[in-house]
Amino acid sequence: MMRLGWLVMLSLLVTPGSSRGQDEAVEADRSRFFKESVRPILEQHCLRCHGADGKTRGGLDLTSRSGLLKGGDLGPAVDLESPGESLLIEAITYAGLEMPPTGQLDPDTIAILTDWVNQGVPYSGDDPDTPAQADEGEPEGAISDEDRRFWSFQPLQRPAMPDVEDSDWVRDPIDAFILHRLEAAGLSPAPEASKATLIRRLCYDLTGLPPTPDEVEAFLADQSPDAYEALVDRLLDSPHYGERWGRHWLDVVRYAETNSFERDNHKPNAWRYRDYVINSFNDDKPYDRFVLEQLAGDELDDTSAESIIATGFYRLGAWDDEPTDPPQARFDELDDIIMTTSQSMLGLTINCARCHDHKIDPIPQRDYYRFLAFFHNLKPYSYSEDHILTEIASDEEREAHQRALAERSQREAEIQEDLSTIESKLLATVPEPRRSNVRWGSFEARRHVLDGMAEAELSAEELASYRNLIEQWKAIPPVPPLPMALSAREHGAEAPQTFVLIRGSAHAPGEPVEPGFPEVLGSPEPVLPSPSTASDSSGRRRVLAEWIASPSNPLTARVAVNRVWHYHFGRGIVRSPNDFGFQGDKPTHPKLLDWLAAEFIQEGWRFKPLHKRIVMSSTYRMSSRGNAEALAQDPENDLFWRFNLRRLSAEEFRDAMLVVTGTLNPKMGGPSFYPEIQKAYLAGQSRPGAGWGNSSKEEQARRSIYIYIKRSLVTPILASFDAADTDFSCPVRFATTQPTQALSTLNGPLLHEQAGALSARVRQDVGEDLEERIRRVLQLVTARSPSAEEIERGIALVDEFQHDHDVDDDQAFHLFCLLALNLNEFLYLD
Repeated sequence: MMRLGWLVMLSLLVTPGSSRGQDEAVEADRSRFFKESVRPILEQHCLRCHGADGKTRGGLDLTSRSGLLKGGDLGPAVDLESPGESLLIEAITYAGLEMPPTGQLDPDTIAILTDWVNQGVPYSGDDPDTPAQADEGEPEGAISDEDRRFWSFQPLQRPAMPDVEDSDWVRDPIDAFILHRLEAAGLSPAPEASKATLIRRLCYDLTGLPPTPDEVEAFLADQSPDAYEALVDRLLDSPHYGERWGRHWLDVVRYAETNSFERDNHKPNAWRYRDYVINSFNDDKPYDRFVLEQLAGDELDDTSAESIIATGFYRLGAWDDEPTDPPQARFDELDDIIMTTSQSMLGLTINCARCHDHKIDPIPQRDYYRFLAFFHNLKPYSYSEDHILTEIASDEEREAHQRALAERSQREAEIQEDLSTIESKLLATVPEPRRSNVRWGSFEARRHVLDGMAEAELSAEELASYRNLIEQWKAIPPVPPLPMALSAREHGAEAPQTFVLIRGSAHAPGEPVEPGFPEVLGSPEPVLPSPSTASDSSGRRRVLAEWIASPSNPLTARVAVNRVWHYHFGRGIVRSPNDFGFQGDKPTHPKLLDWLAAEFIQEGWRFKPLHKRIVMSSTYRMSSRGNAEALAQDPENDLFWRFNLRRLSAEEFRDAMLVVTGTLNPKMGGPSFYPEIQKAYLAGQSRPGAGWGNSSKEEQARRSIYIYIKRSLVTPILASFDAADTDFSCPVRFATTQPTQALSTLNGPLLHEQAGALSARVRQDVGEDLEERIRRVLQLVTARSPSAEEIERGIALVDEFQHDHDVDDDQAFHLFCLLALNLNEFLYLD
């Protein structure tokens, strides 16, 4: 009762006038809070992209409360009913969205904006006060100093190696950078992996193939201090190294041998580019030269067959051979080149600025078309050979070719001289004007008419002579054509004018532009060569290539070493290898990334020294063993406190089976082969079976990198285990786990065929003793000696197949081999 009385008295004291006064005071406080605390944050960090001069990236305008509540492309920025679930809160706390993209705000600033959202995002009372626009007077798309301060746009500098407490763990400066972060977090690196684990890891990592039992035994027995280094050197010298690491680059440049779309026709000689990549890695070609050859191999001073083949880079993308809008399709083709070049070599998504200013990165639309201007003079992909093919024969090959043609012509002339009398007799019966057409037609054209008349018009002796001469003509071996390369070709020395296309439409040209580099990087304007009537190209691509391959480019080396790190550890120091922009992931170890990039350049842009440095480190040699404290603190292994377990890639899985079963054909290079594919898969094409050849069993046993890559018909085992998407640059392969994988590995014809080959190999190796056969299978598959318990379980399983499922010894052992090829220990790598 007393409490109720107090409430009644309070209600009498609080008059409507005093309530209004309190509301006004609250509004004044909120207005002052906005002006003094919130507005400066918006002006410093937000308005440049979301309000300055009407620029609203992502459709979001923060200059008024109504614009904030309306939101942008992702919806309202603030949820007044559930403020904590607002997109603005998600963005500033980096809980999915990440704004501002230049780096997360400090905790005090986040607290101010969170408080502002909880207050209902007041601006300045009922009449919203528009904050001052940042960079007043700057044109739309202008690049700010803050943009240029972004980490990946900074000049590359070599950081000093940090100090660590446990210096004994440091084998290489890499380890110091990793350990410094671990010690700061109170964590310790995982213990070193066993020698058996390390040889298997190294062999797959550097060659994509498993070690043989003999190699494992020899490595385990070698107690010399340089045994590990000797193994590393041997693997880097192996020709299989180029096949393994070349496959990674082929992922990035969307390598395929067909054009996609309905017909998905063949790209002639695309395999030469694949071999160029493999050979480049095996030769340890400097990466700057590798870039130059692919972008401008036909424009270099020392042009060669190899550098011409390298320009096949431009021809690997999808091509619509019957577009509904040819002009637009032409710019789609150029967009594919821009996307692949900028993402693979610069880690920039310049392609996102095709229709408008980039929504996230400081790349205005004008920069996109300045970049396009470097490629604008390229002849479009076509069925016409002079657009896409270049002869690459050596002088010796041309001379041999001319001799072969002369010898063939001479032999044809000799036969024709003997044939002429009989042909004249047959031609006499052919009425004019057809007779003249036949007389001067080709050998094949004459046969089409005269062969049908020969039996009726010639005597038996003449007919026999005639047929003998025809067979002699047909027996003359054909002269192989000179080698050709799928390559870049330009229209000539004079490049066409490039225009900004309004909303990306080929039918709406805007302002003209000249070739240029992304403005945010602050590079000088390119100096373009003067057109020369003696040249077949404009030389513009070489200017671009030299800029990309320059040590002063802040992106190229960083992107390259990050890719190498990614393939060694399962994720890059930057987790988004194709995107070093604002929307990409920030480096977990930025100083390590810069140190590696500086070392890479100093070592002559060579990959093999970089590989060796990484795999020799203590960081690489850690086990994948878990640690409760580290798992709780760093479940994503951002600090690299252990080595990440991984599944074999699709190609590794198939190749490893061929090694284990003893059927691998080590032949390298040359035209691709066609694996056998079941009719059910072929039936799924628009033209079932079209464009799929028949290769011999010997050819089908080659490594997976030599499989013919048809965009509309991916080899089933590769498709099941997440082969690269060839329509776009594929920087990361995600390892999925799905039922179709187990179904194909337990029931598919390839695995059963390989299980049969494994069974036959083991019987040949150790004879018929079941225990020895089980031991040998497990030794081959796991690259270690099996335990007595594992052998006993294998024997029991074979016995169960025989007695409980009524299968004979051969079939029971076949099923055991099939099971062994399905073991997780075979499919996964520690």
